[in-house]
Amino acid sequence: MRNMTILVVDDDPVIRRMLEKRLEKEGYEVLIAEDGYQARKILPQQHIDVVLTDLMMPGSIGGIEVLDIAKSISPNIEVILITAHSSVDTAVEAMKKGAADYLEKPINFDELFLRLEKIANVQSIMRNALDLSQAMDTTESAAALTIQNLEIRTAELQSRIESIESILRDEQNPPYERIYKVLDLLEQTDPTRYPK
Repeated sequence: MRNMTILVVDDDPVIRRMLEKRLEKEGYEVLIAEDGYQARKILPQQHIDVVLTDLMMPGSIGGIEVLDIAKSISPNIEVILITAHSSVDTAVEAMKKGAADYLEKPINFDELFLRLEKIANVQSIMRNALDLSQAMDTTESAAALTIQNLEIRTAELQSRIESIESILRDEQNPPYERIYKVLDLLEQTDPTRYPK
């Protein structure tokens, strides 16, 4: 569960350092962006599972914009917003746009780790579901091919049986001649294609 890569985006160096140390201690791989502009450069170049971003940052790329950038790169990137109490309404609006969750400052690390565990569990379930879906597609494809081959073989055998029946009912030829014709027809059958 701890093999997720987390991008921390915050203009406060103390918060960045604190988040980096605590997340690394828990076994997460951590990347750092000092602001939204740096996050915009990092996101397309690295595999990121979770973005942990401050909601309010200087410049025109704040937490909402980082959310938009992350989701435009991959809908599977989860975004958790860090917000001051006064910005909770904005964080709730961000969740409507696809943010996974938000945390109020000061950060409660127990809450943060619970949210990250939840995201890791959901991602694991999604990967397992995708693997299962692909396995089912492969199985269905193989089953369809087997059924198709059996239908072709059945049609060929049915045709051969009808030919044999027609030969045996043909009373214009003597019985021994009919038997020879049937034996000739049977010898034409590839024994490896139609095993006993």
